[in-house]
Order: sequence, then structure tokens, then C-alpha cells
Amino acid sequence: MAQHLLSRMSGTGSALPARRVENEDVAKLLGKDPAYIFRVSGIRARHWVDSHEDCSSLAEQASLRAFAQAGLTPHDIDAIIVSTTSPDMPFPSTACLLQARLGISGIPAFDCSASCSGFLYGLSMADAFLRVGQFKRCLVVASEVKSRTLDPEDLSTAILFGDGAGAVILERSTNPDHGILSIRLHSNGEHHDLVKISGGGSRQPLSQEVLDSRAHTLRIQGSKLFRIAIRQLRQAIIDHVEAEKWDLSDLDQCIFHQANARMISHLCRTLGIPSERCVAIMEEMGNTSSASLPMALDFAHRHDRLKKGSRILLGSFGGGLTWGTALIHWG
Repeated sequence: MAQHLLSRMSGTGSALPARRVENEDVAKLLGKDPAYIFRVSGIRARHWVDSHEDCSSLAEQASLRAFAQAGLTPHDIDAIIVSTTSPDMPFPSTACLLQARLGISGIPAFDCSASCSGFLYGLSMADAFLRVGQFKRCLVVASEVKSRTLDPEDLSTAILFGDGAGAVILERSTNPDHGILSIRLHSNGEHHDLVKISGGGSRQPLSQEVLDSRAHTLRIQGSKLFRIAIRQLRQAIIDHVEAEKWDLSDLDQCIFHQANARMISHLCRTLGIPSERCVAIMEEMGNTSSASLPMALDFAHRHDRLKKGSRILLGSFGGGLTWGTALIHWG
């Protein structure tokens, strides 16, 4: 009888640029009190890249840390998936650039773009590859350099976003008691205007007009996004947990996209999840878009918050709109 194939995480890693940007630094650009920035976002600092850093260099650092933790080398993997909405360049993919940095070739490498939910989208694809037996191990990375798309005079974005990368090694498993139980993905394109960079693509090619209007920078309709995202993600969590015959009280750790402290607090409060079971790292890192979820996962892993057999919930939402959840038996 054929074995039922599953996938499990054997290593995690993350990376931050060295340059730390305090609220005081951002406040000077906006003419705001640093205390105000923390009050509305829960963020005290974020990290922004310097001129020699980019999306693929952060991805490389996070990947090497995941390999080291798993006791593997880049030559041990069969595919690379990179989530990003801030690639090194429009093409080739950041995944191919990462592949070259890692010194490997021949295996498939490609990007996925699902905004802040991109890590779960990439993880879902890797999980499917492993479950059907196509690959044995996949490297899934989310890497973002949002600082280079920010308008320093836009309060809604300049205070929130940081740069960083997170990576996981996903490998084939036949142990039904450990690994990814299931991943659910969702989107609603009717709300595509809530988070966007409208300029620089085929609809509005880069031009002086685009630059003058700052259409090449990130824009958010924060209040509306907050209401819709919270409602959709909360219901998705409830539905997913119930479908797998779990209970919210069974969850040992909840790791959400690190959008801002208010969103995470609201989710925990309305779902009845104690704060000590929820991982929060945005205070020192800001919102790193799709990288925030694997970075928070790596933080929890390295701080011994993920025990063998723990029931873990991952949840994210982002531009598109996109959102998703994953349930994991850690081990």
C-alpha cells in the first residue's frame, strides 16, 4: 500500500538589513510625534536596506540560516519559490537570482505575487509539490524591500513598512502526526484598490508624469482595509479550524501577518486567543509584507515557542485582496 505523503518544516531562517530606522527618524520626515507613531501602529523601529542590499540578498541570508538550522545545503533542495512584491527587477524572477546566489542550477525556481499573503501562497504550492511526490524538499522564501517604494511624506505607509526576509525548508514526510495539516487560500479582486502601486506597470508605464504624481509609490486605504481584512480573516480562521475538527482553544501558537499591533490585538480579542499564544514581532521590525509571517515563524521557532506536537495557526491578509490560513502540527 502506497504511503500517504505530507510535508513538514525542517528549518526556518530570517534576515534583516543592518540599518535600523527609529520612530524618531520617520517622525522628522512627517512632522509627527514619535509617540503618535507607536500609538497608532505598535511599531518602534523598522529596518531599511542600504544601497548594496536588495530583495535577493535578503532572501539569500534567510535561506542560508534555514539551511544551517535544518543541517542541509542548497544542493539538497528540488525547487525554489519566492514570494515578493518588491523584486530586484521585473524579470528575471528573484527566485532565479536567489538560485544563482546559492550556487545551484537545474531545479525549478519561480516567484509568486500575492502581497502580504504571498508566503502562504508559496507554502501551499510547495506543500502540493511534496504531497504528490514531485519533489522531496522545497525552499520557500518571502523577501520584501518596501522602503524603496515608500513616499516619505505619506503618513499611512511611511510609518509602517520595513524590509526583511523569511525562509523555510519544506520536506516530504510520511508521519501523519507532524507537518502541515492543510492550507486554505482566498482572494477578492473587487478590493484591488485598497493596497497598490499603480504606476510602473503596463497600465501606467514609468514616465515623468508617474514620478511627479508619485504613482510609483505604495498606497493604502488603511481604515477600509482594516475592516474588510479583519472580518475575512477572522471568518476564515473559524471555518478552517472547524473543518479540521480543531477548536480555537486547542491552538498552542497563532502567528499572523505582522501588519500592526491593533490588527493582531483585535483578532486575538475577538477569537478569544490569549496574547501569550500569539507571536508579535512588529514592534522592532515593522510591517515587512509577505516576509512578516515566516520571520515571525522563525522568531517563534528560535525562541522555543514551537514544541513538538504543538498546534500552530498561520494567518495572513494583504493586497488583492488576498488572505489565507494554515494549520500545522509542529514537529
